[in-house]
Amino acid sequence: MAQSFIYGNTPCFLGAENLVQFPEKETEVDVIVYGVPWEGAVTWGDYTGCELGPKVMRLSSGRYSGYLPELNHVDVFEHLSLGDKGDIAVTPAKPEDTMKKICEFSKGIWKNGTFPIALGGDHGITYPILKGLVEETGKKVGIIHLDAHYDNNEHSNGDPYGRGAPFARLYETEGVINESLVHLGIHGPRNKPENGKLAQKMGTTTLTIEDIRQADHVRDIARKAYEIASKNTDVVYLSICSDVLDHAFNPGGPVDGNGLNSYELLNIVHEVCKLGVVGMDYVEVYPQQDGNDFSSHFASYVALYALAGEIENRKNK
Repeated sequence: MAQSFIYGNTPCFLGAENLVQFPEKETEVDVIVYGVPWEGAVTWGDYTGCELGPKVMRLSSGRYSGYLPELNHVDVFEHLSLGDKGDIAVTPAKPEDTMKKICEFSKGIWKNGTFPIALGGDHGITYPILKGLVEETGKKVGIIHLDAHYDNNEHSNGDPYGRGAPFARLYETEGVINESLVHLGIHGPRNKPENGKLAQKMGTTTLTIEDIRQADHVRDIARKAYEIASKNTDVVYLSICSDVLDHAFNPGGPVDGNGLNSYELLNIVHEVCKLGVVGMDYVEVYPQQDGNDFSSHFASYVALYALAGEIENRKNK
């Protein structure tokens, strides 16, 4: 099949079907990828630009097949068909308007029952995606949140929808079960004492980087997180901030040390998706900080490991 471009010279993610050009094929695919090129007004000095993430992740994905010899020689594309639905038309400098657009866009995807992968964008996008899930399906949602940080501030410099606040909004969202929300991989002094205290007060579970390292294997901690997230819920959602990775493995992400290595993150993602998630997002990739686009390339690995897990989940069902 000839390469299809989602816009300009930007290819569809991992060679997916072009659902912008052929929207009638949306019901024929198993997986829908979409971009959320949103960065809110709150940035850290000149460390900015994650709205470019979806474009560069798509560009970087052009060199990859779906074949993973290390996972029992699975070829993801033999089992699952992908469609790329393009990007949500965000409104720069208008967070509330953009949150509504993301929510409405996501409702259309949740309606189809496909496996969605959202490419961010900053972490603020997770709240409206899940708000859309709850409103469209009425299901009770558990969350596995892979991140260095809680992202549960009341606001980000006055913006209640800012990148540092999505989980504060999700704590308040009817249908999200706080006792089934797992903050996984939390570490480092960019968290504040009140973040941990609020997470505990709201009934969520924190599994830190040290909890992961003390486990016999990272897959054990993934199963523990999933057991919590799936209790008293209908579905489990996976949200990944790139900075759960150590900055040595994530040059295009926020600068956080003592994080996961790439092997650990991929194994957690595969194990969680093997157990069964309803969808996922991958956020906080800053292409202009990363001359070799390593972090944008790694998004393809994350997506493929997730989908390899989804294949296992479907087989087990």
